[in-house]
Amino acid sequence: MSDKEETPKEKFEEETSVSAEEELLLPRDTMLSAGIHIGTRMKTKDMEQFIYRVRPDGLFVLDIKKTDERIRVAAKFLARFEPSKIAAAAARLYAHEPVRRFCEVTGATPVVGRFIPGLLSNPMYPNRIEPDVLIVSDPRADSQAIKEAASVGIPVVALCSTDNDFSGVDLAIPTNNKGRRALAVIYWLLARQVLRERGELPLDKDLPLTIEDFEAKISKEEEES
Repeated sequence: MSDKEETPKEKFEEETSVSAEEELLLPRDTMLSAGIHIGTRMKTKDMEQFIYRVRPDGLFVLDIKKTDERIRVAAKFLARFEPSKIAAAAARLYAHEPVRRFCEVTGATPVVGRFIPGLLSNPMYPNRIEPDVLIVSDPRADSQAIKEAASVGIPVVALCSTDNDFSGVDLAIPTNNKGRRALAVIYWLLARQVLRERGELPLDKDLPLTIEDFEAKISKEEEES
């Protein structure tokens, strides 16, 4: 090992502003290994406030302390709603299983796959749903859902990476919203925190489902399609 090689502590401090003494919802190493802090090579003005640094390869790095803070805020907000009146949309493949599991645990309504136009806004659509709040996994991929939420006047909580803007978004959770493991971790954390805010889960207890249970199981055929 060379004298100039970074120690684990130094490497961590490059990736986040969280000190060793600060307590996060999950151990910081778990959050970093899931890649929730890894953004894209693009940044929007809206997301600048959540960016910690830019890596030499051009990827913007999100501040996991701010991600942690926003999960807490979002959970407190979501806990105010009837479980069945929370809808969670996921157009991206890697978000399907995390959203299904989140809804299974919290009682929310999943909207997985293609968002059918009129699902929120067309009173004549037989399968129309009427949530009081909407969670989206990616503002770009779930743009139709956001558009309809705005048209019927319901708030939107969105998982946002460095390349997202806040058009139609009321509360952003800064995170890698494209990674399989990152999405599993974020939805697991959000589900656990919502149940804690509702008083349905003690602060020292975890969900009956693991992060692995939340993670997308992608077949080779699906990856190639």
